[in-house]
Amino acid sequence: MASGAFPDAARPVTAPDFLLSRATGSLRTQGALRNFDDPEDAALALRSGSCDLVVGAIGFEPDAPAALCEPDIVVRTDGPLEPPSYFRAMRTHARVSEEVPTTAVHRSRVSTAVSGIRAGGIDKVVLARAVRLVTEEAIDPHAVCAALIDASPSADGYLVDLSPAGGNRPGSVLVGSSPELLVRRRGDVVECHPLAGSAPRLADPAADQAAGRALRESGKDAAEHAFVVDSLARALGPLCRDLEIPETPTLTATREMWHLGTRIRGRVADPRTTALDLALAVHPTPAVCGTPTDDARRVIADLEGDRGFYAGAVGWSDAVGDGDWMVTIRCAVIDADRAGATAWAGGGLVADSDPDDEVAETAAKLRTVLRALGA
Repeated sequence: MASGAFPDAARPVTAPDFLLSRATGSLRTQGALRNFDDPEDAALALRSGSCDLVVGAIGFEPDAPAALCEPDIVVRTDGPLEPPSYFRAMRTHARVSEEVPTTAVHRSRVSTAVSGIRAGGIDKVVLARAVRLVTEEAIDPHAVCAALIDASPSADGYLVDLSPAGGNRPGSVLVGSSPELLVRRRGDVVECHPLAGSAPRLADPAADQAAGRALRESGKDAAEHAFVVDSLARALGPLCRDLEIPETPTLTATREMWHLGTRIRGRVADPRTTALDLALAVHPTPAVCGTPTDDARRVIADLEGDRGFYAGAVGWSDAVGDGDWMVTIRCAVIDADRAGATAWAGGGLVADSDPDDEVAETAAKLRTVLRALGA
């Protein structure tokens, strides 16, 4: 039990295996009627009508084992979720035990990648780093998720049991609070809100606003953002009609970061195309991978290794076609034994990227999860 829980309080029996909290509507589920480790199988089950709802997570590598299931018990909420007081009362006290890689090595990797971009052949790559955390008392994933939801200005949060992915995943849990909408479908309306180009928030209000203005006016960040928007437009073009893409991005703020964002909107061309189909068509975007996609994936594999579910997608889709899929950022995977966790953060690199700025950006992004874990 995480430190600070009431010893005589009863754990809620409604604690879900999956939840996605969003201001536009939330969902939580318990149990599994069947599992899917292949997202294409899950998408086919939805299109064929043999499955009413799929929830869970997809890995960064589209062909990696997924953690998807058809849930047994489903509860939908019009607005964001309200975490139970039992979990809100808990306080997790973790500490960072290891940086993977160290800050110095990450800075060196960024320098190497930027040199490669300047030499030509690749336009953008997203490099991430991780931290390992340990705690003396067991981590409760629902308490961490409650802290993430409460800290988010939009009450964003997610929790996924990764057991359906098999391998070494059974018992581990993915938690996070992502501000980035990969794709949403309601009726025939399709929406995306990619975020690319970032700057840390600052404590001084005047300096913070200046940082936001500087991001909005940054040519380097505008170019990085354009790669993402162009990629989504190409992927959605064959699947959607009436695509509306603003010419310039707008500022989006979280507690820790400023982001450039573009709200893309269209109408699905074929009503049989579900939200999961759309998510698989656009993932991974240059916001978490780079461009050209295959070249960026090779660089990431060479420098980072296996990302697992970081920079993947988390969400749900039903047989009607509706659904929400968020980019799996601002996240951590809590170990099956609840004694530790791994958190990630990354940043997009282009020719003008500065290694010191990139290290600072990943440090700022890590704060979202580290605060929730009490680190």
